[in-house]
Amino acid sequence: MEENYKVQIENIFEGPMDLLVYLIKKHEVDIYDIPIALITDQYIKYLEWLKTMDLEYAGDFVVMASTLMQIKSKMMLPVHEIEDDEDAEDPRLEIARPLMEYLQLKSAAEQLSERSLLGRDTFVRTPKNKDLLIDDSDEIIKIGLFELIDAFQKILDNLSPDHRVDLTVDRISVKDRISELVDLFEKKESITFNELFPLNSLKSDIIVTFLAILEMVKLCLIRMVQHVQTGIIRLIYI
Repeated sequence: MEENYKVQIENIFEGPMDLLVYLIKKHEVDIYDIPIALITDQYIKYLEWLKTMDLEYAGDFVVMASTLMQIKSKMMLPVHEIEDDEDAEDPRLEIARPLMEYLQLKSAAEQLSERSLLGRDTFVRTPKNKDLLIDDSDEIIKIGLFELIDAFQKILDNLSPDHRVDLTVDRISVKDRISELVDLFEKKESITFNELFPLNSLKSDIIVTFLAILEMVKLCLIRMVQHVQTGIIRLIYI
């Protein structure tokens, strides 16, 4: 599976609805006034990216993409100004209602997860030099898969257009790359996302490193935060 760059990351980050939430926040739009054409096009771009990376849960996003495309089609139909149409429901409510319900459930789940559970919070490992990792004056936020995808896409965009994955050469597996990253984090405890992708890296190595990061988050080996002012993503070994 690693040889084909496939990695199972379901249930560790976000699902189809989370991508929709992310895009709405990214473009700062009202849930009840979604620019459906823009959001649909952006959603499909992320879906195609997930398929290109061969992430095995990409298929979960297809149903949502189909729903958005259907709503987009309805929005493009000509509107006839007749009395019967005045009470016609906005097609966007088809996604706005479940989106609001999802946000409410997610908020409730997050509040419950913050409660201490017997045994769960008894022994917590913290970085030895925690005060050296992030300054108290820095404003940071937790991030998920889609923020990481944006950062990774920028790294790929900086590669030469002629830079392709060479399938004929030996390359490191995701498992081996995780071992290397663990050794690195044991020494540094935290590192910026971009530091893991040197400019002279092969595209195949860049992809393997990205998939290794996803697996490490799944295994709760690292957590990801982003500096609000600079946008720098930092990975912290836990």
